[in-house]
Amino acid sequence: MMTFTVLIITLFVIGYLCIALESVLEINKAAIALLMCVGCWTLLMVGVQGFFPDMPDGVSYVTERIQHHLGDASETLFFLMGAMTIVEIVDSNGGFNFVRDAIKTRSKRKLMWRVAFMTFFLSAILDNLTTSIVMIMVLRKLVQSREERLIYAGLIIISANSGGAFSPIGDVTTIMLWIKGVITTQGVLTEIFIPSLVSMVIPAAVLSIQLKGKFDKEQNLKCTEITAFTKNQRKVIFWLGVGGLIFVPVFKTITHLPPFMGILLVLGLLWTVTEIFHRMQETGEDDTMAKRVSDLLSKIDLSTIMFFLGILMAVAVLQEIGVLKTMGEGLNEAFAGNYYLINGIIGVLSSIVDNVPLVAGCMGMYPVSDVAGDAMAVDGVFWQLLAYCAGVGGSMLIIGSAAGVVVMGLEKISFGWYLKKITWVAFAGYLAGIGCYWVEKLFF
Repeated sequence: MMTFTVLIITLFVIGYLCIALESVLEINKAAIALLMCVGCWTLLMVGVQGFFPDMPDGVSYVTERIQHHLGDASETLFFLMGAMTIVEIVDSNGGFNFVRDAIKTRSKRKLMWRVAFMTFFLSAILDNLTTSIVMIMVLRKLVQSREERLIYAGLIIISANSGGAFSPIGDVTTIMLWIKGVITTQGVLTEIFIPSLVSMVIPAAVLSIQLKGKFDKEQNLKCTEITAFTKNQRKVIFWLGVGGLIFVPVFKTITHLPPFMGILLVLGLLWTVTEIFHRMQETGEDDTMAKRVSDLLSKIDLSTIMFFLGILMAVAVLQEIGVLKTMGEGLNEAFAGNYYLINGIIGVLSSIVDNVPLVAGCMGMYPVSDVAGDAMAVDGVFWQLLAYCAGVGGSMLIIGSAAGVVVMGLEKISFGWYLKKITWVAFAGYLAGIGCYWVEKLFF
């Protein structure tokens, strides 16, 4: 058993390193995650008798465990696919045009604060990756200077990650924790909102000092976009999509159904409405057909879905063989149960490696307590801090979050520039947010 345990851990670590070095190896991390997943489960099956000696039929038991973990992972995956499709529908049909019009201003500092708050709140409703893409596209139409635009882009990364941390649907990690049931909608909104806001406001205040003066009038001319739908139809699509995403936690509370069922409800409704709108157009033009939901589905990033599947299922193997439980006990002993320090370190690590496997690992390392008020209970200190630290901590390096990676690609930001200009600012906001949460727990 010890030999196979070492082999599984070794395979996982090698796969993890390959994922972290994706830009160097130039191999998609989804491919590595899938290989790691299958390899770990194969080793577990080969050594099944050593791992589960009390089971009369170890093969059947492992098969049942695979199905169990796949069911848990599928809830997250279907939620993500539905949310990604909804956002794509809204974006492709001009639903986010209002963002550009809402933040337009000639003042560079005013634009900085408008970008920060718009990104912060949008990422809580959509997700930090999609929000970053939308805001960068809008920013390109408003800021022509590349040097200044990079500063705005750095703030977009920070704001998107901070905004996603206080919402159950704002970040993949909070979605995972929410679906698992260790945090609730009310809990993260009431107790993580202010720390997340602080982690955004402090960097915004520091970065705004670097921006002075006003833009030329020519840079803020309103850009028109061709879309098949009327202005009122675009508003309907926007409010159905964004309002539907906001409604998902309410739907879960009312029906007690899994969150992905609420997402499928919103997607089905939005799909039906857009089909009716397309039928009303009857223009016969190819560009309107290209924006039907059935065609937009091809734009969904399935490689991201495959990555999450591979990671979640690979981490499940470590949970089955007891490695995560042992690691959790070791961390508690090493840091004397100081959950602020433990999660603070996890947050720093999330800026280096992907926060999805980190959070998945923590979910397997620590059991949920049934004792009300305990740090490990639902909405306990540990789980809320994990949601905050894993989300906000990714802002410290440009490769530490999905938002950072996509902005890095869109604006060609170098790792060194971000490290020099943004990292220390993001770290200051990160620590201030943790301090703010500590004050909340101490006095309220």
